[in-house]
Amino acid sequence: MSVSRIEELARRYKRRISAPWQRTLAGAQRVILVVYHKEMERTLRARVGEFEQATRAAAHGWQLVDCTAWFAEWMARDEYRDAYFDDPSLLDLKLESEFRAESAQKLAAVLEETGENDVVALLGVASLYGFLRVSDLIRAVEPAVRGRLVVFFPGTRNGNSFRLLDARDGWNYLAQAITLHDEQVNLP
Repeated sequence: MSVSRIEELARRYKRRISAPWQRTLAGAQRVILVVYHKEMERTLRARVGEFEQATRAAAHGWQLVDCTAWFAEWMARDEYRDAYFDDPSLLDLKLESEFRAESAQKLAAVLEETGENDVVALLGVASLYGFLRVSDLIRAVEPAVRGRLVVFFPGTRNGNSFRLLDARDGWNYLAQAITLHDEQVNLP
């Protein structure tokens, strides 16, 4: 059943990404959240190529950024990592400053290398849960979005409120959203 839901999500994405793009939008309006049930994460990962094909068929460039390993890579480089495993509360301040900044820099660097006709697709945001708020990451990189930033978002949407993994309090955001529950597609 998940495959058919992913195919439907890809179909809705294709309709959105194929529509003419307005070039005068602010960074926040260039963000598209593809919202799906958290149980569909593995299926979506296996079928992410359908989203790439839809993007390329619409004559847009595609750059996939998988942030799944960002925290592990960052932690592996830290000389005090063993102490953080002994007492994780020591990590809070470092996460707020260093990990958030490094993550934003990584994503912004990719966004800055792409043009107005390109999609940067962010996969693996569930792996950031507990370490970095996706909302903070998106806000930090908004100025660098030239084309479209597509965030594959395992969670829920209620109006303009999004909840990652259905676990954290929702955050309000004005990004475009593509879900299985939206029957209408409003194009900017």
